[in-house]
Amino acid sequence: MAFFIAPSMNFSDAVPAQFLGLLNPQKNSDPENHIFAVELDTVFNSEFEDINDNHVGIHINSLRSNLSFVPRFYDSTSGRLETLSLSSNEPMQVWVDYDGETYKVSVMVAPLNMAKPSYPLTSTTYNLSAILTETAYVGFSAATGTIAGTKHYLLGWSFGMGGPDPAINMTVLPKLPRAGGFGQIYKGVLPASKTEVAVKRVSHGSRQGMREFIAEVVSIGRLRHRNIIQLLGYCRRKKELILVYEYMPNGSLEKYLYTSDDSPSVGWDERFQIIKGLESGLLYLHEHWEQVVIHRDIKASNVLLNGDMNGRLGDFGLARLYNHGTEPQTTRMAGTFGYIAPELARTGKSSPLTDVFAFGVLLLEITCGRRPIEGRAQDTPFILVDWVTEHWHTGSLMEAMDRRLQSDYNTDEVCLALKLGLWCSHPLPNARPSMQQVMLYLEVRDHVSPATGSAASLHRSGLGFPASSLAFGVLDCRRPEGVPSHMYGELDSSYSVPRL
Repeated sequence: MAFFIAPSMNFSDAVPAQFLGLLNPQKNSDPENHIFAVELDTVFNSEFEDINDNHVGIHINSLRSNLSFVPRFYDSTSGRLETLSLSSNEPMQVWVDYDGETYKVSVMVAPLNMAKPSYPLTSTTYNLSAILTETAYVGFSAATGTIAGTKHYLLGWSFGMGGPDPAINMTVLPKLPRAGGFGQIYKGVLPASKTEVAVKRVSHGSRQGMREFIAEVVSIGRLRHRNIIQLLGYCRRKKELILVYEYMPNGSLEKYLYTSDDSPSVGWDERFQIIKGLESGLLYLHEHWEQVVIHRDIKASNVLLNGDMNGRLGDFGLARLYNHGTEPQTTRMAGTFGYIAPELARTGKSSPLTDVFAFGVLLLEITCGRRPIEGRAQDTPFILVDWVTEHWHTGSLMEAMDRRLQSDYNTDEVCLALKLGLWCSHPLPNARPSMQQVMLYLEVRDHVSPATGSAASLHRSGLGFPASSLAFGVLDCRRPEGVPSHMYGELDSSYSVPRL
């Protein structure tokens, strides 16, 4: 049996038996394989110059070991170095460590329930960054060959990447004011590069914390976009799960929207730039990455700001991935109260359109400077979407904007943001736009004037806006007199939220 890291999931040309379903005679030792493996070998094979029929081998691009050793462990009870039989039918543990700074590969073995040895049984030095590709896959492979009755069982495993423990001393790191999901976040500095980072610590004993840790690694660990927080590394350290992100010095958007005084701490130009950045990030997640990513927890506190006040979407602990052209399989409701789409509350099923709903609520929140839901439990709550909708019905849409901005705003941009927010938060999922449509509105607004920028003219240009939006100009914030209400997407008395 072998633990391996490979550049692809395609092993169609691999050979079984001694090649473990990983390589073939022609490709064995080929430097283009980009495969690293640690094998637990119970069969002697002279072709690969095995040392015996009970050894552990470290492999680079070949089934011929770069280093082989007899599996041994230190028994603290007897005080002796004991040999472990790989074919004993007894469960055992294996640890494979790699230090990216020293290039040291270490392997340790021990019986089940024994603590990880303090020192590796053997180690070698190899720069794996020269072997592994940027996108790599981790897995296990096994073969029985001609030996009848041989079986291999994988009882459990975990995988993490990171430097040595002293690189992150959690006891001295300052806590950041924002706690993310199921873990506390700290500020740290990488010792080699002096790069500031955010370090999220998740309790290993929390089942929900473990789920979020895995979701973050699987989703954000492979995403690369200027408006999405980058995961720099992760590891399982002692009884803690550690995630290391790029540091956002200006913290979350939430603290800038809700200040204690009447002066805004973030102006309209910055807000609109944040809106466009989030739109770009969500479009990447929904349509432009290799799989569809549903974030499932879009809200102001999950939008982080870098030194230039550019917004980046973070906290992917609830994210789910699925292939393009298929249906998402989520059945458990996730999200934050106030941002949850009606159909998500009814069915528990997330989709890109439930993300669009949350984005619409966030868009209104950024523009209006008010929380999605306000009020105490015993009072009738203030619901932001309903409040903005009422302003639209009464022809006073601009009165919904954040009063703290005073005259420091662009009327066309504010109007567009409010209308997009209402359209995205439409109660019917099929009435909402895709992020591609939202992008088209935000991208064309700089080229549309009040006199020529009707939705009808844009529709004729192939931008694909809904027919119900053709009754009024994109930049007109008032409801024109004499136009029937059904032209604004009012389906019946139950659904009075307009489409753009």
